[in-house]
Amino acid sequence: MKKINSLITVITVLFSISTFQVMGQLKQDSSAYYDHVNTYLNPVLPGDHPDPTVLKTGNDFYLCGSSFHFNPYLPIYHSKDLVHWEIISRVVFPERAGFVTDKPSEGIWQGAITYFYGSYWIYFSANGQWFSKAQSPKGPWTTPVQLTTNPKTGSLGNDNSIFVDDDGKPYIVIKNGKTVNRLQALGKDGQLTDSVINLDWINAKMQYSWAEGPVMSKRNGYYYYFPAGDVTGGQYVLRTKTITSDSTKWERLGNFFKPITDASARFRRPNHISAPLQLADGSWWTVAQSYEIDGKDDWYGTGRQTSLFPITWEGDRPWGMAPSSAPIKSPGLPRSGILWRSVNSDYFTSGTLGLWWHFLNRKATANYSLQERNGWLRLKPSEERAHILQKETDHFYTAVTKVDLNAMKAGDKAGIYLTNGNQQVFVQLYTGFDRNKKIVFKMDTAVRMIANTFGNLVWLKVQRKAHMLTAYASANGKTWTSLGAPISAVNLDKVQPNYNSWVGTSVGLFAEGKTADFDFFIGKDGFTELPAQGFSNQFGIVTLLKDGQKVVTNTSLKGGWFMISGVDLGDKDHPAQIEIVAASSTDNQLEIWLDDLGSGRKIATVSITKMQGKSWKTFTSKLTGTSGHHDVFVKFKAGSKQSTLVKSIRFNK
Repeated sequence: MKKINSLITVITVLFSISTFQVMGQLKQDSSAYYDHVNTYLNPVLPGDHPDPTVLKTGNDFYLCGSSFHFNPYLPIYHSKDLVHWEIISRVVFPERAGFVTDKPSEGIWQGAITYFYGSYWIYFSANGQWFSKAQSPKGPWTTPVQLTTNPKTGSLGNDNSIFVDDDGKPYIVIKNGKTVNRLQALGKDGQLTDSVINLDWINAKMQYSWAEGPVMSKRNGYYYYFPAGDVTGGQYVLRTKTITSDSTKWERLGNFFKPITDASARFRRPNHISAPLQLADGSWWTVAQSYEIDGKDDWYGTGRQTSLFPITWEGDRPWGMAPSSAPIKSPGLPRSGILWRSVNSDYFTSGTLGLWWHFLNRKATANYSLQERNGWLRLKPSEERAHILQKETDHFYTAVTKVDLNAMKAGDKAGIYLTNGNQQVFVQLYTGFDRNKKIVFKMDTAVRMIANTFGNLVWLKVQRKAHMLTAYASANGKTWTSLGAPISAVNLDKVQPNYNSWVGTSVGLFAEGKTADFDFFIGKDGFTELPAQGFSNQFGIVTLLKDGQKVVTNTSLKGGWFMISGVDLGDKDHPAQIEIVAASSTDNQLEIWLDDLGSGRKIATVSITKMQGKSWKTFTSKLTGTSGHHDVFVKFKAGSKQSTLVKSIRFNK
């Protein structure tokens, strides 16, 4: 008890900080924020989502950005509320991508999604400027057409966007190198028309570093031009009453984002914003990319993650909200059942590959099959590694697979794979062969190895707790054998040469030397410990250090909640119990909800009893009829604060 009570001073200090941050954004402390999910945390698109552009049509929002060498190229995301996003299509498939350079740092840049002249369009860069069009963002998208330029317009460069004026006339916002910024109208065929409008004066003195990723918006008769600084940050704004090349008609307004006041902000230099858009309630919003760094804790290797920012206006001067790690009031839009963006589990029961998967080169797209063994994914390596990957979205998760491989010689291997953009830094857990059959876990020179006593069919599991990775193997998916001490993934997670080939870390499956079959891939296993600090969203919660690790508690008598996204609760083996590891100075209750508070499903109430001389205790509650992929909410009931600390949750079969 003394140990628990000694934390109150620490909690009280952190509580005052948390309250200041939240109240600074929300202006009130209503019970509506404790009983319903009306707030979000950035990033709303965790993991590698660079150069985002957003299109609003009716009640729907669509997002696209740069895919670089990840293919199929240009995934399209859909949302109803600007917070929850899902992939609904991909624009360019390998068989139509002969014009795309197929190597790291190349591929396709800046997928700008727009709508004009009765069609949806995507403009993008790949050895020139190209476009595809469709009648629906779900596709199918047409074969790419190259945009033709002329000597006066010049090279069309990269990171362009599309602006559509009030009269429906579209313009391409051209960026080439550091000093070329131009505009030109587009015709109904998607090609350039009219004369180029030269804005090269914008960055003639390198005022904005690269002045890249420019977008435009319009409000109250003003045209707004938003150039970014460079890949690491900086966002600026100019305005004019008329689209003209005359620099005297433009005003430089300076920085777009308000200065940071939240010392704990992890995404501190957002840029490459999408064109600001207005909702029916009059509010304005934008999304922006940024790298993550938590104090001195470097997560640049995860890639440029995408955050959502409200915009305020001082007269006709726009301001993006200062970056913050505190909860932000959500847009006033309805939910549609889309879950938080996370790595997807896949049981390979469909005859087609899920849209969330990607490949690191075009050749790899031919090295898999979902038909050759029903209900299994087959990876068929040729002279190089066969693989299938997703963008890593979390710092805390456990990835699990079941693989069938009869490894007979050195080089035969198959299992779980994490890699940076150019595959120079990677982690592998695999069943393989080294003088005899082995299970191997390795990164760089760090190697853990045990004899494979499990057989050709083996379960493999990698547990990530921040930068530390631990590996396990099993013959049945129930009893697990550790491969030894954790391996540090700092060299994978930190800033990479050439910024990781402009993309972020991927996680998935691989095979080398010999064909291997995979029964499933689980992205975040609910039957392994889920640290409470790994939440994706929260309200009324503070994180603090106890016994050498971060735990969470609530900060208000009104309650509080946190959400762990994308938890897999099994396809056939449903959980029969939930357990929570907690410490408490009072009797308390925690509610467990799936997918939402209020409109979601409450699956358990876990009674927490007052501790008597123990630091931590496991509390349980029975479950029935629960399975599948879910966002899991842990809700502190109203009536007490700062008394119960939650370390982790876990589901049991």
